[in-house]
Amino acid sequence: MFNKTGPGLSSRGVLWGLCILLLYTSPLCCFANFSQAKELVYKIKEGLPSGTLIGSVGSDLHLDLSLDPHVLFNLPQKKPSDQYVTLNSTTGQLFTSGNEIDRETLCPDSSEYKQGCVLSLDVFVLPQQYFQLVKVKILVEDVNDNRPRFPTGEIRVSVPENTQVNARFAVEQSATDPDLGFHGVQTYWLVNDFGVFTLDVEENEGGELTPFLIVTDELDRERQEEYVTDIIAEDGGLPPLLGTATLRIIITDVNDNCPQFTESQVNVTLYGNTTKGEHLSRLHAFDPDQGANAVISYAYSDRVPREARALFHLDRITGVIKLAGQINTATGKFYKLTVLANGPGCVPAVATVTVHVIRVASGPPVITPRYIAAEKDGVVTMKESEPPFSPIAFFTVKNTDQRGQGTECLLEGSGPFRLTPYKRLKNEYLLETTEPLDYEQRQDYELTVVLRNPRGLVIKSFVKILVLDENDNAPVFKQSLYEVSVEENNPPNSFLTQLQATDQDSEARGEVIYTLGSDAPSIFLLERLTGVLTVSTSLDREEKQTYRFMVRAVDRGTPRRESIATVVITVLDRNDNSPRFINKDFTFFVPENFPGFGEIGVLSVTDADAGENGWVALSIVNGSDIFVIDAGRGALRARTPLDREQQGTYYLWIEAVDGGEPSLSCLTVVTVLLLDVNDNPPVVLFPQSNQSYMLVLPSTLPGTSITEVYAVDKDTGMNAVIAYSIIKRKGGEPGSFDIDPDTGNITLKRELSDRGLYSLLVKVSDHGQPEPLHSTVLVNLFVNETVSNESYIQSLLTGEEVEIQMEEKQWYVGKLTERPGREDLFPCQPLIIALSVTCLGLFCIVVTLTAYICCRKLKKWRKRQMKRLEVEMPLKVNGDVRDADRKRTEISNI
Repeated sequence: MFNKTGPGLSSRGVLWGLCILLLYTSPLCCFANFSQAKELVYKIKEGLPSGTLIGSVGSDLHLDLSLDPHVLFNLPQKKPSDQYVTLNSTTGQLFTSGNEIDRETLCPDSSEYKQGCVLSLDVFVLPQQYFQLVKVKILVEDVNDNRPRFPTGEIRVSVPENTQVNARFAVEQSATDPDLGFHGVQTYWLVNDFGVFTLDVEENEGGELTPFLIVTDELDRERQEEYVTDIIAEDGGLPPLLGTATLRIIITDVNDNCPQFTESQVNVTLYGNTTKGEHLSRLHAFDPDQGANAVISYAYSDRVPREARALFHLDRITGVIKLAGQINTATGKFYKLTVLANGPGCVPAVATVTVHVIRVASGPPVITPRYIAAEKDGVVTMKESEPPFSPIAFFTVKNTDQRGQGTECLLEGSGPFRLTPYKRLKNEYLLETTEPLDYEQRQDYELTVVLRNPRGLVIKSFVKILVLDENDNAPVFKQSLYEVSVEENNPPNSFLTQLQATDQDSEARGEVIYTLGSDAPSIFLLERLTGVLTVSTSLDREEKQTYRFMVRAVDRGTPRRESIATVVITVLDRNDNSPRFINKDFTFFVPENFPGFGEIGVLSVTDADAGENGWVALSIVNGSDIFVIDAGRGALRARTPLDREQQGTYYLWIEAVDGGEPSLSCLTVVTVLLLDVNDNPPVVLFPQSNQSYMLVLPSTLPGTSITEVYAVDKDTGMNAVIAYSIIKRKGGEPGSFDIDPDTGNITLKRELSDRGLYSLLVKVSDHGQPEPLHSTVLVNLFVNETVSNESYIQSLLTGEEVEIQMEEKQWYVGKLTERPGREDLFPCQPLIIALSVTCLGLFCIVVTLTAYICCRKLKKWRKRQMKRLEVEMPLKVNGDVRDADRKRTEISNI
């Protein structure tokens, strides 16, 4: 805190002048370093309006203002009348206050002392980890705000009448200007010089300008004994300011010698304990003249202030200067006395006496605290979060001897505190903490700062420190990870768990509020005060099995503190999902004659449940005697090869059962369609045998349909499409008969001229792939009006069949030859007839047995087809069968 008294600065002003050596620009440390005191110097002009920026302490010290906690700046409190600047506590910017800075008022002696006007400040950088004491010097620069002023309104100058031309006479009542330098008095001039005078300006050793009146022409007192004009003093401002006084020039008689001082500059050092009446100095002037013209009298110049005249007495006769007053706190530190030596009719000689006042301690020592921490009525409050070595207050010891020897300053009282001398500054002590304060352990401390001097005098200053509780503890969860298991399909608003966190702080700072993290799904609810966690809806493990999110425990302190825990919710499975086939039904296409236990297809089934609840077994509800299924993999197989002609389509019910308790199941229909393979040759239904024949009248006209070959094929598709062709002819004229390849209809192509047996070997072939299958049948046509000898015909038929069977392969490639003669066909007629009869009997027995067996199988096959709706006999086949029955009847009739 500044201690400004009287017109001068505080007693530390001289010390500041020695300390302004360097500007510390080292970067801000993380911990307080009390071994360094930094200094900043700013320059401003006097008279600036309120709120003008002087400088930025934070920027000039290169401090990082973005740190956390923030850097703060503080000024010691002063009286409002002494507060010339304001300080922004967050940015460190200095501004002018409402009190205008007037250099002449603030530093009235600066012009006399030949130094600038300095406004000294102490700035504290807080908090503790950034603490610094910054000495700020504000150099107040002068502006031209004062006019030159003469000490009196009328100035008298005596000029002897015998003065030589160009003689010079000092105008002692020169003007003064409180402004400095170029703004001070720069020149003088006369309004009217009467043609005999002019002015010149000289600068003395003290830097002061003295106007000299110069005589430019001879004077004659009898002609004019005085001249009256105005003298103007002009300063160097823009625009310049003027001061005016009346100059009265009196012409006197002559006196050729004037007094002269033996020393024109005298320096005197005055201590503050000097007693009144003390002899300070004696000025000596001499005049070579004798008598009345050599009489010298001493007087102060009009420039010497009245208070200086009262403090320092000047003997007019002897020139002795004595201390006429008491040195106190109101006494200035520097005085400049201008002494004149006056002789009869002479221009006064001038001498300057400079008095330096050195104050000494008076009275008992005094301890003056300057608080850095918050303080009211001597009670300091500190937060418990303050780190070690946090500054609390400065204690300044005053009224010690010059060297301070023997003075001891101690700290009494318990607690983590210490009092240490602040280096670089004399009689300054810093009170600081040594350990962190803890409100929960102790709430207040009472300390005493004790000062002892060599004479045994003890001075005490009491400090009470209150510790403020602070939100320095964050809530702590009982456990950092909460693992909760809940079965799916839970009822809404089900309780999951209760979170627990504690906070060691007191009052509202220790109250805990629970909140969900931003990653928590909206279905979860957390009660803010109790920490009860619930779920608002039913959970489905099949949708999501695990939920993981954060929860926070936040206290109500300032600033708020929080801690985080993790909640992991595992949804347990229940058997709430039945197995599901990937298709509603399955259809497999399998070629007939598929090998036994070959894989027909795979039935894919899923179950959204987990574990045993999701394990699925497959079984066949019907048809297990034909098919088998892999219970785990779902592969469907046939136990035996399948024949489409026996059954072309199979419908199976497959059941999927999971392993839950109770188990769930589902059914699906599997259709197995057998694809036809060309494994059946066509079967000729008409004619029924190679021994049958048909009577054809010789009168039959060409183009007449004689008969029809009818065959069926158990296969389907192209495998069942039949083509008819005649591959061999025997008997009659070639080309007599033709067959329709699609219908098998045999037509007479030309007139029959020969009677007898006509044999046609007909090939019945399907269109199957990769090779078509075929059958052959012998169509016998007996051309005659009647059948007179049937046994003969039968013998012919038997011979024809045997011959055709032997030559059948040749008939495939060769062409039919012309019919041979009767004698060539039957060379051994009796033997042939016997063999024919025997063969015909055996043939009839075989045909009968075969027809019986085929009919029974055909009936069973039809029943099976009708029952399972597998294959229907084409309508044409049914019709052909009826035609075949009709024709068989006709043949029988024949």
